[in-house]
Amino acid sequence: MPHSPFKLLGENAKELIPFPHVIDIGLEVVNSIKLNSFPCLPVKNLQMYLVLDGRFNWIINSKHEVLYPGDTAVILPGQEFGGLHGHQDIGTLVRLQLRIEKIDNDGRIVLGKWSKLSKSERLVIWQILKLNDCPVIKCSYLPPLFQEACAEIRDQELGFVTRVNHILDTLLILICRQITRQAGARRDFPQTFTNLEKNLRQNLSHKWTVEEMAAMMGLGTTAFNEKVKAYTGFPPLHYLINIRISEAIKLLKLKETNITDIALKTGFYSSQHFSTTFKKLTGHTPNEFRKRNTTTE
Repeated sequence: MPHSPFKLLGENAKELIPFPHVIDIGLEVVNSIKLNSFPCLPVKNLQMYLVLDGRFNWIINSKHEVLYPGDTAVILPGQEFGGLHGHQDIGTLVRLQLRIEKIDNDGRIVLGKWSKLSKSERLVIWQILKLNDCPVIKCSYLPPLFQEACAEIRDQELGFVTRVNHILDTLLILICRQITRQAGARRDFPQTFTNLEKNLRQNLSHKWTVEEMAAMMGLGTTAFNEKVKAYTGFPPLHYLINIRISEAIKLLKLKETNITDIALKTGFYSSQHFSTTFKKLTGHTPNEFRKRNTTTE
């Protein structure tokens, strides 16, 4: 990737007026070491760094990461980020910081009106980023996108706002695709499936689709269906219902928890839907089960 003359622009740059969601973007050249200039602190925004030259030793989310030319790092809001020795290493990189408006109750990142990602796509992207334990991404097709975004903002030709926003969406999509590929290369299916189930249990109120679950594992829906059925004995949605019921059983044992609240919390459309499904799988209605198994804990 050739070095762009486009230097780093911050929030007050006139070029970024059409992009209130872009905090800064551009080329950052570090040609001297300044002690204590890069302490490890929690970040407030979604940050991406593409290394062009040099070797960078960073702390990302409490882990030491070493980045080389071509590497891309993704740091999430709330994660700690800084130099291993408290300063930035000598080298050249492209930096991009995006403002996250909020994370909604379903666990989706709210990017703003600029993004054309669907609600389900935002949910999957956020879950992939949140579950990722390796923030350094090695992918040859990411650098040109950073370069193109910088060039569009710098030149501001016809349609540049639409082009830049599309590139930002594309970056998020391709980064998450690469994360799932890298994770698949490091882990076998049972380990990956365990992580998926953990994530489903943490957000059962969401109306999960097979496409969303497959995307989190980096698989197409057909391959995902086949693997889940072979591994669990159930199709994905049937297995998801089993998870919902198992969580509902835990909640029913707590006397003070309202049955309608349990139904909604575990992802059922209504208390009637919950009751019908629960009886079909357990042989008892939720009320019958509670009378037999209630504890005062």
